[in-house]
Amino acid sequence: MKSLNNPLVSVLMTVYNREKYIEQAIKSVLASTYTNFELIIVDDRSTDNSLKIAQQFEKEDQRIKVFQNEQNLGDYPNRNQAASYATGKYLKYVDADDMIYPYGLEQLVYYMEKFPDAGYGLCSLDQDKHSIYPIQLSSKEAYQWNYFKSSIFHKAPLSSIIKKDAFSDVGGFSKVRHYGDFEFWHKISLKYPVVLMPHGMVWYRTSEGQEASIRKKNTMNQVKTLNVSRHYVAKFNFYKNSKQQEVLNYKHLKSYQRYLMQQFKRFNFKDIFMSYKVFHAKEF
Repeated sequence: MKSLNNPLVSVLMTVYNREKYIEQAIKSVLASTYTNFELIIVDDRSTDNSLKIAQQFEKEDQRIKVFQNEQNLGDYPNRNQAASYATGKYLKYVDADDMIYPYGLEQLVYYMEKFPDAGYGLCSLDQDKHSIYPIQLSSKEAYQWNYFKSSIFHKAPLSSIIKKDAFSDVGGFSKVRHYGDFEFWHKISLKYPVVLMPHGMVWYRTSEGQEASIRKKNTMNQVKTLNVSRHYVAKFNFYKNSKQQEVLNYKHLKSYQRYLMQQFKRFNFKDIFMSYKVFHAKEF
């Protein structure tokens, strides 16, 4: 599988206390069949040996560049920081506890180069019953696909490849915790087409300490994520005064009610009150 072009890919690895896994993550990138990449590792003030491990690899491969933040930034601000060092056409996040398959970069670049107008691509998607990947979706089609066919905006940064120019154009990730990726896919899809790609390019590790695991256990995070959806659907203006808008409003309300029931079962009345305020705020 060869692309007509051979663009530089900036592989971005954000790190915080991942000494147990970072060596595997780095080695998975270095094993790539696509070799025109730079690996940018940004340590967010780890208190373990993560930085030392990364610096040892930096000595052995000139494609690796290691940075350490002056202070802890947190997940999404650190992703933006890593992107600020990138010089490639594409940004490819591979977190320090995840891995990419040897052919992963090659496939991602191949698919993206077939669609020069696309701003980003999402992989690790279930097979579509009617079309074979890759599929390019316009802004409207992306929202339609996500809300009325199969979710795509839930994907983690690992399952993406992003054009650096498009990333910069929309301002990168917002400085929010837990749902920055969900918000970003909505935001970038307002301006750029997305390319949908199949499974088999990246490997995602699950553990209790991950941001996604924390988000799912916290009702307030879930309500805030729901409000991101409401905000962008309203901003997009595709569904006003339509049956689809009614369906979306119903889905949002049912999700909100489900979150409230979770808190009722835990007698967590403080979160119930805060959830009500957040969900019914005039601006979200």
